[in-house]
Amino acid sequence: MKTFAQFVTEAYDKDVMGSSQIRKTGQRGEIGRDRRKSEPEKRRMKAVGGGKMVPAKPYKSRKDIGQQRQASTRVQQPEKERGSAEVKQSYADKVKAERKKAAQARIAAKKSGTKAPEKKATPTASQLLTKKKKTETSPNYKPQKASGYSRDERRKLKRAGDRLVRDIRKGTDKPASHYKP
Repeated sequence: MKTFAQFVTEAYDKDVMGSSQIRKTGQRGEIGRDRRKSEPEKRRMKAVGGGKMVPAKPYKSRKDIGQQRQASTRVQQPEKERGSAEVKQSYADKVKAERKKAAQARIAAKKSGTKAPEKKATPTASQLLTKKKKTETSPNYKPQKASGYSRDERRKLKRAGDRLVRDIRKGTDKPASHYKP
């Protein structure tokens, strides 16, 4: 009978676990798990015309699937060396220009007799981390049902209605029975 410690040492080999990164790939060759929804989970529908709706086609796979993207292509790289005199000087100039602008605004306000514009306080960490309140929707809200008409069919119906209204306004010689549905 093995002790728990013996069992763990046999099951957990430090050399293998420390050096390897075992990742499960999907059928398409992507790194990590497949996050796509299964067929019954899909909600997107598409109008095919005649009031009928069918599930939308799945998205195409990306061409660069299964390849690691380099950080240099995703993240902006520094243009100057960190801590260089150029960077310090440019920041100092920026701060100086801001102070000068604020001082000129105060002087102009003093001359005109109005109150000087106050400097905007930078938000504190707690302010930055507070979650924004979500706008609550009405409990009676019901989303509009899909008509099932394709885009062309909707356009055709809309234009027919517009034409009808224009004819009525114009006062054409068509009889009233012509406008009955």
